[in-house]
Amino acid sequence: MVPNANARHFLLKAKQRDLITAAGGIERAADICSYSKSQVGRWANADAPELMPLDAVFALEEECGRFDMSEAICAARGRRFADVEAVAANGSVMAAHAEAVVRMGELMSEGALAFADGQLTPAESAQIDRSLAKVNNAIAEYRKVLAGAKAAGGLKVVGE
Repeated sequence: MVPNANARHFLLKAKQRDLITAAGGIERAADICSYSKSQVGRWANADAPELMPLDAVFALEEECGRFDMSEAICAARGRRFADVEAVAANGSVMAAHAEAVVRMGELMSEGALAFADGQLTPAESAQIDRSLAKVNNAIAEYRKVLAGAKAAGGLKVVGE
């Protein structure tokens, strides 16, 4: 058995669910990638072992403009994507900051609700995982914007 194989599998399954949701749900994802609704449903089911084939991953990522599965596959292999474009403006820095803070607040709220009774159910775990994915995406976007600000020599955050 490969160490952490289950953790990697669950991460990939979570990213699949995020990608299917971003594409508009199971039915729309099935139309986009030309697979049956039942097959896409199995990809979205945390208890089903199936992982998406690459053609489906590529079709859904291109449709959504998100590359969650590809990034997760790279991370599972100890690699990461490099961002080649970085552009920032004052408004986008503030918006990215606000988005990250809002998503973190949602995560804290989900955690507080889940842990209130001293138990963590599979459904609560899945909800926290979805909130974590949103935090992760917001932080990734924030980092892109900050990289653009750094590349531009900085930004003036306060007006003149």
